[in-house]
Amino acid sequence: MKLLSPAISRLARIRYWRIEQWIQHPIAAQRDVLQDLTTHGQFTEIGRKYGLSNLFKVRDFKKAIPIHTYDDIKPYVERLMLGEQNLLWNTPVNWFAKSSGTTSEKSKFIPITEESLNNCHFQGSKDVLTAYYNGKPESDLLTGKGLLIGGSHEINQLNEEAQYGDLSAVLFQNTPVWVNWIRTPDLATALMNEWDAKIEAIAQQTIHDDVTSMSGVPTWTLVLLKRILEITGKQTIKEVWPNLELYLHGGVSFTPYKEQFKQLIGSDISFLNVYNASEGFFAAQTSFEDDGMLLFLDHGIFYEFMPIEEYGQPEPRTIGLNDVEIDKNYALVISTNGGLWRYLVGDTIAFTALHPFKIKVTGRLKHYINAFGEEIIVDNTDKAIAIASQKCNVVVNDYTAAPIYFSENSNGAHEWLIEFEQPPNKIEEFTYELDCALKNINSDYEAKRYKDIALRMPVVQAVNKSVFTNWLRSKGKLGGQHKIPRLSNERVYIDEIKKFM
Repeated sequence: MKLLSPAISRLARIRYWRIEQWIQHPIAAQRDVLQDLTTHGQFTEIGRKYGLSNLFKVRDFKKAIPIHTYDDIKPYVERLMLGEQNLLWNTPVNWFAKSSGTTSEKSKFIPITEESLNNCHFQGSKDVLTAYYNGKPESDLLTGKGLLIGGSHEINQLNEEAQYGDLSAVLFQNTPVWVNWIRTPDLATALMNEWDAKIEAIAQQTIHDDVTSMSGVPTWTLVLLKRILEITGKQTIKEVWPNLELYLHGGVSFTPYKEQFKQLIGSDISFLNVYNASEGFFAAQTSFEDDGMLLFLDHGIFYEFMPIEEYGQPEPRTIGLNDVEIDKNYALVISTNGGLWRYLVGDTIAFTALHPFKIKVTGRLKHYINAFGEEIIVDNTDKAIAIASQKCNVVVNDYTAAPIYFSENSNGAHEWLIEFEQPPNKIEEFTYELDCALKNINSDYEAKRYKDIALRMPVVQAVNKSVFTNWLRSKGKLGGQHKIPRLSNERVYIDEIKKFM
């Protein structure tokens, strides 16, 4: 197979000119995307409602169509799942990505069209590989197996034609046949529902494969890698898969996990961040020197950016690429070839570069702590955890935090529940370093911590490795893309989790 490496590399690099076209002409690319979207949507039910056939300018488009949340499109989705068509998009919708985000009690079902599959999700994946080969032309990546850790697949009983599952499962079911030659595990194993059994099955099956790449959420990938080392008796993953060269990660910040991955793998490989969700493939890290993710501008998604202070306003203002600024938080608003129109994703992003446009995910609109005016976001806490971990020589698997409100006897604080892979010698030292890091990262937090006037020292508790897992299991959300909420401005989640301690 390695004999094919030069040909594969050359083909991938030839494709790179397509990426360069929209990198060099981002505004034109986005204009073309919007025109294509309105052409597809104009004769649908939602297109007639908002007069898409007459919307030729971005200004008119934004004026005519309000920003939608999932609750706004849910009636359309329910009808689609019962078999109606031509509601949000003009081609059949028979697939739905089941997405519950981090903590939602109720699942969301995001429509998946043939266009969003091929021209967004699959095209995004191809462009990631193209960019990788452009940076590493000597790579043997596609001569081995790609290990994919995905979700489960279920049939929607409301309509024989409609099917749903985790996004990864939907993609598994629709990938070309040839992809199965370079993918592991087999489809039946990849789509198993029971995660404990699934991890065991994947481990047993893949230890004999020549795995050259991995992709999946860091938390479950770590569980799998540790189980593989237990089965094989090896010290590092490189002893099991000597040709492993790439890990594609997304879903949560990789910062708290990177050192643990390096230790488990045992030698240098490439780590690349990707930003894909049920709603679309948005961005990916395409440079080894830069952590920012290249925003995919020619993949069937038209982007708007809502300044965070506009969130919650009756008619929130959005801006386009021409007006964005570096290091400012925006809520992501998208219109897609999956039939979403001015849809509020729920993620917050910040631009790290403008030429080309690169972003980082900074958190979720509902995942923050601002009980005392400190305005802490996930990007802050991930960085602080990483700094404190390095200084105290610890490894953190997962965490959640929430406010402790004022009482008659004490002022406010932040309470942290942290699952350590490698715990600190003294939790007090880790708490101190975490507090110092947050002060350095966030000036609002620093101000509130001044002389303990508004905020006292954080309260940090180490939890055993079953606590977070058992809480997720109790919610029916073990595995896949389901994640522990990093931050909450209320105590609902943290108080529920503490019952499992």
